[in-house]
Amino acid sequence: MKIGILSDTHSKVGRAKKVIDLLIENGAQYLIHAGDICELEVLEYLAEKNIPYLAVYGNNDAHMVKYHRSYNLVQEPHLFQIKDVKFKLMHLPYYMSPDTDVVIFGHTHIFETDFKNGTLFINPGEACARNKPLSECAMLIISKSAFEVEYYSRKLKSKEWKRQHIIYERLYND
Repeated sequence: MKIGILSDTHSKVGRAKKVIDLLIENGAQYLIHAGDICELEVLEYLAEKNIPYLAVYGNNDAHMVKYHRSYNLVQEPHLFQIKDVKFKLMHLPYYMSPDTDVVIFGHTHIFETDFKNGTLFINPGEACARNKPLSECAMLIISKSAFEVEYYSRKLKSKEWKRQHIIYERLYND
């Protein structure tokens, strides 16, 4: 199962679209936006891709409430499940307890991944390239034996995406 993760698109619609396209081109079966969507056009683009998506409100998304019923927008922390994997999605990193299989967050604009107590924590960084001259996202690949994270980054003047691959062995309590 491949899950494309992006966050902090802010007002950079073109960069958001490039990130979404990259994730889909690399096989994403689901898309998750970890907040600070900021622009309706980003939600429209997610919806028109015809793959399941979910977006959480960020601290800059109060104006998006009027679109709540039209798009897959949720409040944080949002607990959900895809197949046998339990997720917690938020924008602000306030609910960071290891009480699901995967915790996805945004807000810091810094790519981060860690595996603690059987839980994968992941922040895909910033798609908007506001705090640094990089547009970033991540792909989460889930198998029975591993969580694999592919971190993508692209310098603003470049068309080339760099990729870093990180593997965590999944732990099971039988």
